[in-house]
Amino acid sequence: MSLGPGIVEKIAQARADLRMGVPVVLSDGQGRAALVLAAETLTAPRLRDAQQAGHDASLAITARRAETLHARAYDGDLARIDIPDGADVAWLQALADPSGDLMTPLKGPCITLRDGPADLHRAALTLCKQARLLPAAVVVLVDNAEKKAQEHGLNLLDIAQAAPHLAETSPLHEVSAARLPMAVSEAGRVHVFRPEDGGEEHYAVEIGRPDRSRPVLARLHSACFTGDLLGSLKCDCGAQLRAALDQIGAEGAGVLLYMNQEGRGIGLANKMRAYSLQDQGFDTVEANHRLGFEDDERDFRLGAEILRRLGFKAVRLMTNNPKKVAMMEQAGLDVVERVPLKVGRNAHNTAYLDTKAKKSGHLL
Repeated sequence: MSLGPGIVEKIAQARADLRMGVPVVLSDGQGRAALVLAAETLTAPRLRDAQQAGHDASLAITARRAETLHARAYDGDLARIDIPDGADVAWLQALADPSGDLMTPLKGPCITLRDGPADLHRAALTLCKQARLLPAAVVVLVDNAEKKAQEHGLNLLDIAQAAPHLAETSPLHEVSAARLPMAVSEAGRVHVFRPEDGGEEHYAVEIGRPDRSRPVLARLHSACFTGDLLGSLKCDCGAQLRAALDQIGAEGAGVLLYMNQEGRGIGLANKMRAYSLQDQGFDTVEANHRLGFEDDERDFRLGAEILRRLGFKAVRLMTNNPKKVAMMEQAGLDVVERVPLKVGRNAHNTAYLDTKAKKSGHLL
């Protein structure tokens, strides 16, 4: 019996370490290993020490960010930028963070690497994304990974063992539930689901007593601090949340899933960075790409799992997003009807909604 962490716990520890600026050691199990530091939380002393401890230092960025920097992404989904002698933290963070792109458009030199495998760099970017950090990581190749990890007390992660857990959704378990009378219905009940990997908890708001043998009216709603709580006019999220609850309450039965996937899965800090880029003239999709993210980083399979755990097999899904329908069906949930939810358009978000329709396929 071992009291030590398993691979899932080690992944969670690695995400936490990167958020705090602590390096992690990644190994491919075939003799290659690297010290990895998140560019966003990088400090000068740790950059210096990492470069002294290893060799062939590079900055891993996604192909989306590389496109903005006009850097060649020889590895397809990412680029490995060679870190020249004398490069400091400010230089690296300027490549990672697009906030200053318009003020200093000429960055670099961005000499990208094309030889050798990029698996360690790919895993580093995945961990940064899951930690809700900018998707950019300093990767310094090292010899004798176990010795390096033990010497500095660092977390060592075998990416071959970690790969399935990084790609798949973590199993969810209901940890608590309680009755909650609400304005739309006094017959409300909130279920809290917690993933095994230490990620954010998600909530299911059950209204009435939905018949498990029939398709349930449901809304899969992603958390939006600015729209849901502050009444932001930049998006339609708050209006959709309230309209969905009203409609479920009017029908007398249904489920609203409140998923903690803020900013289409990039986190609130990165969402605010995207908002800042929108103020510079970029649309919502362009802003995400300049940050290094895809249009949408959410995982809708989590919603399908929660509905299944609540006993539902079919759903009438309240959404304007056909991709959400497709992903729910791919996850094994039968979507028998897409129920439109067209609310919340105003003078501040018209361009945003038009971009979602044009570039992301929303039916608005």
